[in-house]
Amino acid sequence: MDKEQIRLAQIEPLIDYFNQIMPLSPEEVDMVYSLFKPRLYRKRQYVHQEGDVCNQFNFVVSGCLRLYMVDDKGDVHILQFASENWWIIDLGSFHERTPSNLNIDALEDTTVLQISHENLLVLYTQAPKFNRIFRVLIENSFVSLQKRLLQNISAPAEEKYYSFLETYEHLVNRLPQTQIASFLGITPEFLSRLRNKQAHSKGKS
Repeated sequence: MDKEQIRLAQIEPLIDYFNQIMPLSPEEVDMVYSLFKPRLYRKRQYVHQEGDVCNQFNFVVSGCLRLYMVDDKGDVHILQFASENWWIIDLGSFHERTPSNLNIDALEDTTVLQISHENLLVLYTQAPKFNRIFRVLIENSFVSLQKRLLQNISAPAEEKYYSFLETYEHLVNRLPQTQIASFLGITPEFLSRLRNKQAHSKGKS
C-alpha cells in the first residue's frame, strides 16, 4: 500500500467508532478522512507537555498513552490510560485554551488520530452531528471521572484495584506494576500484595 492507502486504513477504526454512536453519511465520513491526521509516537515520547495549551483531541488506534501530572515532590499521579479505541486529552486546556498542568506520553509505540481545536470547530459547524457525538464522549468521560473521584475519596485500595481490573482488563498484562500502582495511588509493594491475594482467591475457586 502507498502512504495514502495506509493513512486511510488507519482512519477506518475511527469511522467504525463513530458509526457505532451515530451512523455517518458519506459526506461526514469524508470530513473525518480530511480533518483527522494519523501520527505515530514512540514509547516514552510526549504527545502533550505541561505548560503547553492542549491543541489535539487524540483517538488511539494502537498502543497505549497515559495522562498524568507531576507534583512538586516529583511524584507522578496518573489520571487515565488510553489504549485502542479510547480518547485522551486535557479537556480543560483544550476547551479553555489555557496552559496545561498535565502531560500525555506513550507507554508503548502508539498510533493516534488527532483533530486540532480549530478543525474540531470546523467539524461542528459543517457537520452538526459531530457536536452531538463529542457531547456524548465528553459526558461519558465526566461520568467516569466522577466515579473515580468518589472511589478515591471513599473506597479502600482493594476495591479500587478491582475497579481498575474491570475498566482496564485489556491493559493489566501490558502495563508495568509501577504504572498501575501510580494510577491507584498505592505503592507497588501493596499492589503486589493485592495481586497475590487475587491469585490466591482464584486458586481456591
